[in-house]
Amino acid sequence: MAIAIQIKLSEKLFLRDPQDTDLGRRIIKHSIEMIDEIGVEAFTFKKLAGCIKSTEASIYRYFENKHLLLIYLVSWYWEWVNFQIQFGTANMSDPLEKLRIAIHTLIESSRENPAVEYVNENILHRIVISEGTKAYHTKFIDQENQEGFFLNYKSLAKRIADIILEVKSDFPYPIAIATSLIEMANDHIYFAAHLPKLTDIRIVNNDLSEAKQLLEYFAFKLLDEAPNEKAI
Repeated sequence: MAIAIQIKLSEKLFLRDPQDTDLGRRIIKHSIEMIDEIGVEAFTFKKLAGCIKSTEASIYRYFENKHLLLIYLVSWYWEWVNFQIQFGTANMSDPLEKLRIAIHTLIESSRENPAVEYVNENILHRIVISEGTKAYHTKFIDQENQEGFFLNYKSLAKRIADIILEVKSDFPYPIAIATSLIEMANDHIYFAAHLPKLTDIRIVNNDLSEAKQLLEYFAFKLLDEAPNEKAI
């Protein structure tokens, strides 16, 4: 079922919210497609302007530089995952099942939502996997963190950590598990596709079931809990 939403991101990431205008939405749509095709290093506003039949100056009215655009896109995805976990676990009382849904959502959030026509979540997911760490593994991370650039990632981690504490209230490292699950969901899909000797999972025909099993094993073993075997 399509869910019509508008993702809320830090206003520090943009000069004008691209979700509010037709040009802005085209900037989002085509930057996702172009970064996926050529990589963030080769991506430029000049190339994007040519693709959308606009000008570099018009793009700079929305974003100061491509680094902030990348953070915007990655943050959009983090907030999208957060929303889906909230939606999928609403009115659910079993904390183990909530954690299982959260884990599955980390893997499955790449399913495209036709209600957000300017974002292909499947392509954006590939960018998060291949380019996402470039958004925050930078020399200026401390300054950018103080500016609030990564609030969406922190919010996602807190939501998962809160579920972990519902499962085991005295567990001492809920944030550490939450962030590890988020990173593992991306890293091991990437490893399976490009560096297979760095992971034990295999992905064939886009079947991500082994990635889900890996995250479940990791989380439930650390929490000393058995996962609910019921399929979601």
